[in-house]
Order: sequence, then C-alpha cells, then structure tokens
Amino acid sequence: MRWAIIPAAGVTTLIIFGGLTAFTFLTRKDFSFLGSFLRLAIISAIALIFVSAIFGMHLGVWFVWAMIVLASGYILYYTSNILHHYRTDQYVAAALALFASVALLFWYVIQIFMSRD
Repeated sequence: MRWAIIPAAGVTTLIIFGGLTAFTFLTRKDFSFLGSFLRLAIISAIALIFVSAIFGMHLGVWFVWAMIVLASGYILYYTSNILHHYRTDQYVAAALALFASVALLFWYVIQIFMSRD
C-alpha cells in the first residue's frame, strides 16, 4: 500500500537517527575523522548521479543502500561535531547540518520502501 510508505519510512528514519545519536552521546566519541571520507564519498555520489542522468543509467538499490550508509555517517559526524566542536551560539548551523543529514536519510529510506512495491 503506497499510502503507508511515508509513515513507515519516517519511523525507520527516526529509529536509525535515534540509534546513531544515542551511540554518539553514550560513547562521547569524536567522529570528526570521518569528514574527509564523507566529503569524498558525497562528491563521488553526486558525480555518479550526474553520469547516470546524462547516460540514462539506473543506479539501482545498491546505490540507495550506499547513500543510507553515507547519510548515517553524516549523522554521526554532525552529532559528534555538535558535542565537541560547535559553540553554544552556533545552534542554527548545527541544527541545519543535522537536519540535512536526516532529510537525506529519509529520502533514501523512502526509496527503499518504494522499491519493495
């Protein structure tokens, strides 16, 4: 049922986000070392999206799973940055960075649920 995709994807996204955030808060680990890897991975993903659009390729479900892993990495990275690097007066930047990661995760979780129909 197509109408049930968005709530199911929302709950799944919240569970993933909650688990990653809890992991970051409980371990207090600094994931800033992920920054250069995440930048390289997102540039590669954008390039792959452009190439697929130009040549009419379908990226498939493996790309969607890779983007879910990438979005999860960004959630770890930004949550860690909020704990360790952002100042208290940078709450808007911190919230926007984290929101963008959660929105990316939500989009690709929706893609997974849509591919199952």
